[in-house]
Amino acid sequence: MSASNAVSAAPFRRNGLVTRLLGNGTVNVAVVYAILLIIFAVSQPDALTGSGITDLFNNALPLALAAAGGGLVVLTRGFDLSVAGVVALTNVLVATEVPDGPGGVVMALGIAVGIGLIVGAINGWLVAYVRLQSIASTLATMIVCSGIALLVLDAPGGNVPDAVVYGLTGVLPGIVPVAAVIAIVVVLLWLALRRTDWGVGVYAVGADEMAAALAGVPVRRVKFLAYCLAGVFYGLAGLMLSAVTATGNPDAGTPYLLLMFAAIAIGGTAFSGGRGGMIGSMLGAATLTLLQKVLFSAGISSFYTGIFQGIVMILAVMLGGLSAKIAEGRRR
Repeated sequence: MSASNAVSAAPFRRNGLVTRLLGNGTVNVAVVYAILLIIFAVSQPDALTGSGITDLFNNALPLALAAAGGGLVVLTRGFDLSVAGVVALTNVLVATEVPDGPGGVVMALGIAVGIGLIVGAINGWLVAYVRLQSIASTLATMIVCSGIALLVLDAPGGNVPDAVVYGLTGVLPGIVPVAAVIAIVVVLLWLALRRTDWGVGVYAVGADEMAAALAGVPVRRVKFLAYCLAGVFYGLAGLMLSAVTATGNPDAGTPYLLLMFAAIAIGGTAFSGGRGGMIGSMLGAATLTLLQKVLFSAGISSFYTGIFQGIVMILAVMLGGLSAKIAEGRRR
């Protein structure tokens, strides 16, 4: 290529890079988070200290884990409402049944994973094999779990063992928050899973279930495992929430029902399935959590928090639609 041709092609290369960036939901939400973090750091001088960063991770991780699971189901073009019930049931059981000490930590982890896996397996069986609608199936399991949570603890109370609280909200030797390590492990797990046959199948099923089946993708198994893994993430979200709040509440999962889907949308995962990813959903959750802190530091009443979150979600959905059009234009 001649020098003149290279020069004339440069703007198109730059435009292509811009197009790719605009079409990447994870990049978009990362930019929004960085802007909010700068604003927060300016208003709160201790925001980027060791304790401030630990606080950011601790507060964001419960919703991030929930969004990671919910985003996985959305990738298969499903909707999982059971998150509220699983989070609540895990929370009240950890606050009422787990003893203190290392054994209690193991028991709490077992409760979180066990409840999430059981509920996720039920959801997956109903959706993938019985072929019920995902909204109806997961709404039913949410109601059942919420009812059991009320039977266990009919009002806020209980006490989460110190070993669980400090074990999950503290820092490792140095200044690395335990919550940050958990988030990194989840990200690495997702990066590994999406390269497996099952991970490829998740995107294929979400994009076009019939075409995926014709291509030999085991659609039922892909969906079933997606709901199972999502349930485990919900249980872990309930465990982390228990550590952050140090108490139990049968209504603890209610806010997650809407915030999870808001985080998924903000993170660039398309509700039509087949586009997005777990990392974007987790960043979306972190962005919503940081937005609350920014509004609080600005002296804005908590009554307006939902309004701002709704506006951010609308903008995210609009940006997601623009990203889809950009991606379609690139394919053409």
